[in-house]
Parts: sequence; structure tokens; C-alpha cells
Amino acid sequence: MKEPGTQYSEQEQINGLIEQLDSYISHFHGGSVQLVSYDGKHVKVRLGGACLGCPLQTNTLHGWVEGTLKQFFPNIEDVIAEE
Repeated sequence: MKEPGTQYSEQEQINGLIEQLDSYISHFHGGSVQLVSYDGKHVKVRLGGACLGCPLQTNTLHGWVEGTLKQFFPNIEDVIAEE
């Protein structure tokens, strides 16, 4: 854990936000989302649990995960699911 007042990198902030989304998705939907990589413009995530094979997987990925990330990090161009 970092000392109070320590600045977090953009990747650490994105990972923290994805972890919060993962907690919600896991608790309420039985799915999961994890950060795989971030290159400054593109975020790659892995969906798991109940998200696998779900017909709403695209909505979760783009409408929820990507939409939330872009609200806080407008430099992100897209979020891609790793198969």
C-alpha cells in the first residue's frame, strides 16, 4: 500500500477502477472483469464467470466497462476483450 499523498500512475488508477467494476459484476451478476494490458490508448480486459457466453457480454464490455473507463480517462480509445 502506498503512503498517503502518493500519486498513482494512470495504469494503477485504471486497474483500481476495473477492480471496482469487477466487484460489482461478481457480486450482482456472477461475472468478472480483469485488466490484461493498457498501452495509453487501448485497454485489454478479460471477462470471466457468467460473462462468458452471455448474450449481453458486448453490452457489458462496451456499454459498461468501456463507458465507465472513458468517463474518467478520455484518452482511452477502446476497450477490447481478450478471448
